[in-house]
Amino acid sequence: MTDSAVLAGLDPATFADVLRLAGSPGFDRVQDQIRRTGGCSNPIHLQGSTVTRDRASGQILFSYSTDNEPGGRLRVACGNRRASRCPACAWTYAGDTYHLIRAGLVGDPGKGTPDTVRDHPRVFATLTAPSFGPVHNRPGTRPCRCGVRHAEDAPELGTPLDPDSYDYSAAVLWNNHASELWRYFTIYLRREIAKRAGLTQKDAHAQSRVSFGKVAEYQKRGAVHFHAVIRFDGPDGPDSLPPAWATLDLLTDAIEAAAARVAVDVPPAGDQPARTLRWGAQLDVQPIGAFGDGEEITEQAVASYVAKYATKAAETTGTVDRRVGNKEALVLLDVPEHPRRLIEACLDLHALYPERKLRDWAHMLGFRGHFSTKSRRYSTTLGALRQVRADYRAQQQRDALGLPDPDDSPEATTLTLAHWSYAGQGHTPGESWLAATIHRDIQLNRETAREALRDELALEGAAA
Repeated sequence: MTDSAVLAGLDPATFADVLRLAGSPGFDRVQDQIRRTGGCSNPIHLQGSTVTRDRASGQILFSYSTDNEPGGRLRVACGNRRASRCPACAWTYAGDTYHLIRAGLVGDPGKGTPDTVRDHPRVFATLTAPSFGPVHNRPGTRPCRCGVRHAEDAPELGTPLDPDSYDYSAAVLWNNHASELWRYFTIYLRREIAKRAGLTQKDAHAQSRVSFGKVAEYQKRGAVHFHAVIRFDGPDGPDSLPPAWATLDLLTDAIEAAAARVAVDVPPAGDQPARTLRWGAQLDVQPIGAFGDGEEITEQAVASYVAKYATKAAETTGTVDRRVGNKEALVLLDVPEHPRRLIEACLDLHALYPERKLRDWAHMLGFRGHFSTKSRRYSTTLGALRQVRADYRAQQQRDALGLPDPDDSPEATTLTLAHWSYAGQGHTPGESWLAATIHRDIQLNRETAREALRDELALEGAAA
């Protein structure tokens, strides 16, 4: 579809703003700024200046001020991980997560993990929530309990067969305590490993480490479950091989036993009974390399799967991606019945369990944890990956301007002074259209380049 065809489908207000933007004297610079953000949907606007001087002579080597920018502002990417908020920044976040997870599977010395981690026992585990009532689903080749064979995209999937008997309170309380369930799981996992190795916990810890990277995903019914890469390491983490007793079978058995032991008690409050929250019975543990029906699950496949869900949240169930203050807002937002009832349960339970902050996390259906987490020694960090990208861009700019490399020593030859202040956020309707177009073009170009590289490698392999 051409840009002219896309323009023809715009609403009158957006179309008028696109024409205004295209005819403005600073259009080329606005377009350049948006391209530098990767097509960010909700950029942050900054005002300020930066000056780089020669430390000895005081000579100005480079200066920049937003006074010369269109509107007197500089746009920088918002950095939001949610695909529903900013597809461009979420795409970058997913890429970083992919490299973080993959580095812990195949190794990457530049990212803090040696190549030998590929020889460590590794599994891909999925821990789910228990049942809170029967829901519409697609049980293999059989019809759903309602007697219908649902299509893969059927809107009723994940919704209760009988909403009035569905335990909405238990569902949101489980989501709210999911991070604690995971914390206890990691504690029990180390205990179960020591038990199966015939060692004390202290001795097992002295001989091995357990590293993991995980991501949270919402099922269609609105319950959180966790996908985790769990890896055995030696006493020095990924830099050392695990002991002979640290086998794949031992790790699998320990995961299953640890998940079965976890229990988090929720006290009674008001009309709510006391509850003991546990993991669901559907625990899946697969060795990386043989998944499902004999199909191989490669390191790249696992990393891609985890990265995909790192940018998604509860909005995949039909709820909203912003905080909801009251039930009346749900009607105005036209939230579907099932997620609406889950949000209403959060709002109702807030007064009974104020320390759980259920009202603040109602839009997340009660879940208040981090979507993507890892153990300290699994691999690199998202912050380190972002810093590498920032350093690379800074080096590009220094090379283009002919500036010397920065030096933090007392003998540094340059001094940079900067002052920035927040000046707003977002786009006009025309800028939003332009950002979406730029993001689409960047993504298409990168995917085309990736496919070309894949084809080239395939041809080289065939020739060999």
